[in-house]
Amino acid sequence: MSLIGNGLDKAVQKAFTRPAPKSAGAQMRYLVKQLGGTKPVALMLRVSQRTVERYVKNQIKKPRPDLAGRLDREVKARWQPQIRAKAKAKAAFTGGIIIDTRARLGYTAPIGSTDQDRIRHLTVALPPVHAARLFDAQEQGASDARLQEIAAEALKEVYFQDGGRRAGSLDEVRFTDIEYLEFDL
Repeated sequence: MSLIGNGLDKAVQKAFTRPAPKSAGAQMRYLVKQLGGTKPVALMLRVSQRTVERYVKNQIKKPRPDLAGRLDREVKARWQPQIRAKAKAKAAFTGGIIIDTRARLGYTAPIGSTDQDRIRHLTVALPPVHAARLFDAQEQGASDARLQEIAAEALKEVYFQDGGRRAGSLDEVRFTDIEYLEFDL
């Protein structure tokens, strides 16, 4: 998945009220219950159905690193869907989202302005409108490049233009070379 998509997922996961299952057996049992059988879990994780059954019965306790990563990712993607939906709705309608990043930011502006890109460390509270756009694009399967464009547009409006109070003639903001990115609700 993408850097921005992963950041959004981690922000939503902070809202979970209970920790997701940690052991491989508990994770497999959870997925079997969610998907309604061992066969769909085996197909999703690209392992045999018998392997899934062994994990469910705790006959195998330590998965290979690649399987452990897939297992953890699939469990967290399905864990507490109602809490996840409430957190996204709160961010999209009332709370907004906070972006903390260290990246190269620059802009396109009229001739004579200093528009050279430079590394900046920003912590900016984005209004609910921008949070909604980010979450909607993520749910529709937008690419990392598209999510980066949406984040750049949000930073343009909130950081560079300060909600319309300055730099009204900016055309485009470039948000590249992301070294660090984290979201918080």
